[in-house]
Amino acid sequence: MYAGYESSSGGGAAWELELRRLAATDDDMARGMFFQGTLDVVGFLGGDGAVARCKGVAGMWEINLLHLYPISRYLRMSSTAARLLAPQLDGFEGVLRRMGTQATVDFVASMFGRELMRTANGKPRHLLESLGEAYLAAVTYGERYPVWTGETSARFIMRRDFMPAAYHEGVLHGVLEAVGAREVRVHGRQVGLLDSEYELSWK
Repeated sequence: MYAGYESSSGGGAAWELELRRLAATDDDMARGMFFQGTLDVVGFLGGDGAVARCKGVAGMWEINLLHLYPISRYLRMSSTAARLLAPQLDGFEGVLRRMGTQATVDFVASMFGRELMRTANGKPRHLLESLGEAYLAAVTYGERYPVWTGETSARFIMRRDFMPAAYHEGVLHGVLEAVGAREVRVHGRQVGLLDSEYELSWK
């Protein structure tokens, strides 16, 4: 098994984000809504100075929410945000979960997210079956799909995704709650640098 993000110290977690950045190609891109969502979290908790640092590290001063930008820039921004906010949010993992939750809020409010919610029709199973395709409306990379383990449980597989498990724990928890699932539980683990799996359950 991959020595996962969960066991990383702050320094190790920062290095892992750098390894992910180095694995990205010019074709690996994500929409500006995720960049802006992270900056919103940074601004709320760290103020304008922290936002300016994150923008500077990513080399992004103006962001179009629907435009596609290199994921390598997002990883730079995320690493800086995690270092700045770690003392307030339970370390790197806490920051990444918060960023993932914010990403869900922003995605659900977008035209891509509204279509996903319409397709899901209030049913978590329909949501998870459609989630992989919805991701590809927002990013250009990776593969994502559920493996059913029960009527209200699943293992969600992510292959070649650049964000760590803690980030997607926030995403998956948020999107299941958005479709009306209750008592949501999400536990992620890294099985490779860019591969992760998530045990999901709900009521």
